[in-house]
Amino acid sequence: MNLFVDAIAWIFSGEPGAGLSPIGLAVLEHLGFTFFSVAIAAVVAIPVGWLIGHTGKGRELAVTISGAARAIPSFGLILLLVLVFGVLHKAEAAVASFVILAIPSVLAGAYAGLEAIDRRVIDAGRATGMTEWQILGKIEAPLGLPLLVAGLRAGTLQVVATVTIAAYIGLGGLGQYIITGIALRRIEMVLGGALLVAALALILDGLFAFIQHAVVPRGIKAASGNRAARRGRPAPAA
Repeated sequence: MNLFVDAIAWIFSGEPGAGLSPIGLAVLEHLGFTFFSVAIAAVVAIPVGWLIGHTGKGRELAVTISGAARAIPSFGLILLLVLVFGVLHKAEAAVASFVILAIPSVLAGAYAGLEAIDRRVIDAGRATGMTEWQILGKIEAPLGLPLLVAGLRAGTLQVVATVTIAAYIGLGGLGQYIITGIALRRIEMVLGGALLVAALALILDGLFAFIQHAVVPRGIKAASGNRAARRGRPAPAA
């Protein structure tokens, strides 16, 4: 218990010590790497996922690539890309590794969102004379948005965790407290850094959960509410 008290006292001390960045700056660095990397992954993965979901082609290849990317060790990938990019481009190498790790979740969310749509809805759109672009933009994208946000949520949490170990190559963020604390044997710093990372991940997870609920179309919410009401309604008397 004393360890947690010491860790919380270290967090609120206002001075992390050991020449490290202030906690507020470290949080901003952590968020900067996270959101920048997820944004790049979204630009790459969402169009590809929507193409797969709309046409139904390439799903097996996407699943294979996503599964292989998920199996890559995060720490090993960062070190490999640092060697490839060079020590003068550590930030670029780290961002590239974060993007690679975020793409599978975003890609899966993008095409799964479109695949989950009732085909009768899409057929009705075609029957009214809508073009394929109109079907994608006015039917598939809005209806598939909740699962896309779920993919972004999973990718963001993956990157938040990975940015922590990127401090090993001197990129800052909240991981610097854990890496430095281990070297200095300052357990309160290590535990405090871990608590900060966990708190940041929980906040982001809650934010994306709220967004995921908010983007569900009102028609689907109403239909779900009606179904729930019917299930709870007693059966009519014979």
